Amino acid sequence: MPAPYSMTPDSCAQNAFAVTPSDTVDLPAPARALYVGGSGNVRINDTGNGAVTFVGVAAGSILPVMARRVYVTGMTATNIVALI
Repeated sequence: MPAPYSMTPDSCAQNAFAVTPSDTVDLPAPARALYVGGSGNVRINDTGNGAVTFVGVAAGSILPVMARRVYVTGMTATNIVALI
């Protein structure tokens, strides 16, 4: 049975890597989304250079937001994985 969703490169992540949060260093590549392994707050810079904090993100959540930086300051969530 074919997948009920599009399998084009624009529809899903093609790669993933563990995130090391930093207040000064961008991710090696902008993320399409972030997987949050441990619950807490996630602070990012989006691809438009706007900073935002997602408060109370549940463990196991996927944040469907393009991020270019994940901050260490203001971050309480753990085990973040960037989906690219």
